[in-house]
Amino acid sequence: MTIDQLDARLITTLRTFPRVGLLEVARQLGVARGTVQARLAKLEARGVITGHGPEVDPAAMGYAISAFIFVELAQGQLADAVAVMEAIPELLEADAISGPQDLICRVVAHDTEHLQEIVNELLATPAIRRCTSYIVLTRQVPPRTAPLIEAAAVGRKGR
Repeated sequence: MTIDQLDARLITTLRTFPRVGLLEVARQLGVARGTVQARLAKLEARGVITGHGPEVDPAAMGYAISAFIFVELAQGQLADAVAVMEAIPELLEADAISGPQDLICRVVAHDTEHLQEIVNELLATPAIRRCTSYIVLTRQVPPRTAPLIEAAAVGRKGR
């Protein structure tokens, strides 16, 4: 499914001003409030917009270390490994990947000792055979969707 220019402008406005009311969004976009509500409902129903909550910076909460952990699973143990991961609050996301490892996890920790505790917690389950961690030194490109929204609105399929 694609988005059009109005959808792109709506998403951009809501990302830029997340606390603004729909009436003000409609005014900024030059459309009726009902149009904004209908478009927003459609984008939510299609899963394009998945939330309206605040973005949180873990570093501002004392989690100075950000890292990626590559995980190699024991054969057939994905569900057990995921159950362990879901119980670790510092594990922010995990994705199944191709290649020699099975999962990549993004984690945060207070310090390197805390990171080691997280790795040890993962390794304590027989479902996980091996973990390799990589500490993020600096973020070069922050999480972003604005360029993707713009490209999707003009129907850009790739480079």
